[in-house]
Order: sequence, then C-alpha cells, then structure tokens
Amino acid sequence: MITRRSMLQRSTLGFGAIALAELLRADGRLVADSVNRSAANAVLRPHSPATARSTIFIFQGGGPSQVDTLDPKPLLQELHGKDVPESIGKGIPKIARCPLNNLLASPWKFRQYGESGIPVSELHPKLGHCVDDLCVIRSCQHDSPIHAPAEFIATTGTQVGDRPSLGAWLTYGLGSENSDLPGFVVFKTGETIRPPAIGTGFLPARFQGVPVDSEKGIPNLTLPAGFTRADRESQLRLLEMLNREHLRKGRAELQISNFKSQITNSDPFNSELEARIKSYELAYRMQVSAPAIFDLSQESAETQTLYGLDQKETAEYGRICLLTRRLVERGVRFIQIRSGGWDAHSDIEDNHGKKCRAIDKPLAALLIDLKRRGLLDETLVICGGEFGRTPTSQRGASKPGRDHSPSGYTTWLAGGGVRGGQIIGKTDDVGYAAIERPVHPNDLHATILHALGLDQHELFYEHHNRRELVTVNGGQVVQEVFG
Repeated sequence: MITRRSMLQRSTLGFGAIALAELLRADGRLVADSVNRSAANAVLRPHSPATARSTIFIFQGGGPSQVDTLDPKPLLQELHGKDVPESIGKGIPKIARCPLNNLLASPWKFRQYGESGIPVSELHPKLGHCVDDLCVIRSCQHDSPIHAPAEFIATTGTQVGDRPSLGAWLTYGLGSENSDLPGFVVFKTGETIRPPAIGTGFLPARFQGVPVDSEKGIPNLTLPAGFTRADRESQLRLLEMLNREHLRKGRAELQISNFKSQITNSDPFNSELEARIKSYELAYRMQVSAPAIFDLSQESAETQTLYGLDQKETAEYGRICLLTRRLVERGVRFIQIRSGGWDAHSDIEDNHGKKCRAIDKPLAALLIDLKRRGLLDETLVICGGEFGRTPTSQRGASKPGRDHSPSGYTTWLAGGGVRGGQIIGKTDDVGYAAIERPVHPNDLHATILHALGLDQHELFYEHHNRRELVTVNGGQVVQEVFG
C-alpha cells in the first residue's frame, strides 16, 4: 500500500522533471525525438550552429525592375529603342513574355555607395548608404512569367501552391521564442495576400502566418465592452472543453475509418481543430502582451523620424518596418512584409518612383535600427519579388513600362551572418537573363534554412507516407553569401 504522503515523496523528482521539461521546451533546448514534430510544441534544436535567429522576408509583389534599381546596364542606355542584339538574345530562355525588340533605357541614374562601391539607382538613395551591409544577388532566375505561380515558387518552392510556405516551415522547425506571440507574422501594403504564400500546406494549421494590420495590430484582441478578463477566461475554458470533446469524437471516428480503409495519412480534421484550440489559447495571452507592441508612442521622436512616420509618403511602410523591429526584439521567428503594386507594365517611371519613395527610407531605417541595437547580426533580412522585369518596353503601353521577366532578376540579403558589400552572379549586358552563378528560389530557401541552422535534407514532415522536404525540387546553399 502506498500512502498519499509516500506517493508525493517518491514523485517529487517526477514532478520536477515535468516542470524542467516544460522550461527546456520554452527555452528551445528540448530536442524532439524526430524532426517530424506532429506532437504539439516540441522544439527542434538546430542541426548546425546558426548565424540567425529571426528572418524578415520583404516580398515586393508584382516584380520590381532589376535594371532600374540594383543592376545597372550601360549598354541598355546605348541601345535604347533598338532590338536585343542577337548575340544576347540567343542566350535568353524561350519562355512566354520575352519580347526582344524596343529596348528601354532606365530613366534613373546610378551611383556607387560605401566602401564596396556597389552601384545603386537614385530610386534608393537611403538604401544606398546601407550597401556595405547588403549581399546583392543579381542572378536569381526560374521559369514562370505568371504572377501567382512565380509567387508560389518564391514563397513555397513550387508553382502549384499546395505546399507549406517558407515561414510555416521555419516556425514548424524552430518554434517561436515568445509563447505570447505568433511565430509567423505577416504585414501587407498595397496587395491582396495569396493564401499559399503564408499558408501551411500539409503542415499542421497552427504554423500558418498571422496577418497583422499596421494600424490596428492583431485583429480582435480588444475585449468587447462590458467583458472582463475573467469572463474571457471562463469562455475559453468552455470553448476548449467543447473543442477537445469534438476532437476526441472526431479522432475516434477517423480511427475507425482509417482501420477500414487502411489509410494512415495525416489528419486535416485534427490539424485544423488543434490549430483552433491553440489560436484561442494564444489569443488570450496576446490580449496582455500584444497591445503594448503596437503602441509606437513608446518610441523616441528620433526613431519615428528615422522610419519616416512624420511624412505621409513613408508613414505606412515606416510603421510596418518599425513594428517589425519591435517584433524581432520580442522573439518572433519569421516576419513577412508584403509590398504589392510593382507590376509596371505601363509608366514605370511613375510606378517605381512612387513605390520607392514609400519604401526606401523605411527599409534603410530598419537596417540601421537593427544594426545599432545589435540585432542585425542575428536577423536575416531578404528583399525581392517573384521575378524581375524585361529590359525591353511593354508592347502597347501608353507610357513606357516593362513586362515580367523571371530569367534574371535581383534579390538582396543582409544581416544574420551574411557578408555584406558584395555582388553575386551576373545578368547579360542588357539585364535579361542570368549568365553567371544562377540562383533559383529553392537555392535561396536552402540558404535561409542554413543561416538558421537547419539542414534542408533533415527538416522534414511525413505526409502521405512520404518524407516531405522544404526544397522538394532540390536546392543548394549559396555559400558565397556567408563568406
């Protein structure tokens, strides 16, 4: 017979181990038995030493023009109005939307900045002063000239849009360092979010990106009039009880069905309901911690001016970038900033002029602020679109613009172990196609994973009895980025 007292005495170590395990899990020091973490809240230790802890992915939806921003082409200026020379044209991939006539000179001049002397367009005078922190990859390429498939390649690795986004993979692999905030946050300006770009695909639904409004913050955090936190806590207990009972019944029915049909695939019913339960729990914690994050009155006047919050043209993007820095400080793992409207088929001078005036100062401020706070070294920043734009003029445009061009475009990286002040790769003499060191989005994904200490071949999820990887179609780490 064991008395209650003796049971408690003998169980002391066991209770302590449970508490220790939870503390280790929260600190990210508890290693999962498998990288396939379908069990809730297990935290994966990186496969190798990481150079970054957080990631900021600045996605420029629509496709900014490489030859007007970070890839100057003197020959393009000389050949304005002429056709692409045959010596260059024969090296351009034969995909849709590749006109080879009526080359369009850039309306903007370039100048060299910093010790590295990297040329930057006058569209980005503020970002130019940060160029020694940038690694500019001029040879990004893939083979889809259509927005949605190209965006899915850039954010999920394939054109189909049925796989997890990179943010979901990283949140699944490493978790969040702050249990009171989402691990994957999404800001947007000037575009509609395509769900696959922030979705989870076959991963559990709790790893999806959480859209956040830069003015209002995370939706629905404010308690309704007349409600107290005690009222909300009581509601959540009831909801959790009902959801878990529903989940238990659903699992029982699914087990019977699976037994009958011999199906052992992942369970979307459980995933979505578990995600709902987790979202209620997280929302309750966020009601305490999140409002303070979105109160920018805590920032100094100098910081607000640095980000351009005092100017109408830069205020929205400046607020997003400042909030991004505040979220990084608080341990959010992956932040995607989506800036749409770069699809300049007509009047590229007006389009890119307005877009760059809105983002140039805030982007530079984000890099400067992260650096002076000691955060840039552990924060990987990536900036680019789903493709670039042709060096030729768009057919039929009322004012000169450029068409889609995935054959050669520019993406830049900074922080998180990246060696700044360098250029990787090269496009041809008019900026149409990558001709040296081509880099596919899968290569970029492998590189981002590497910076965060994750091996693209070791991070997997078992789906339909298959070990799924992030870089499903292959990818190579761009080692030059770091050395």
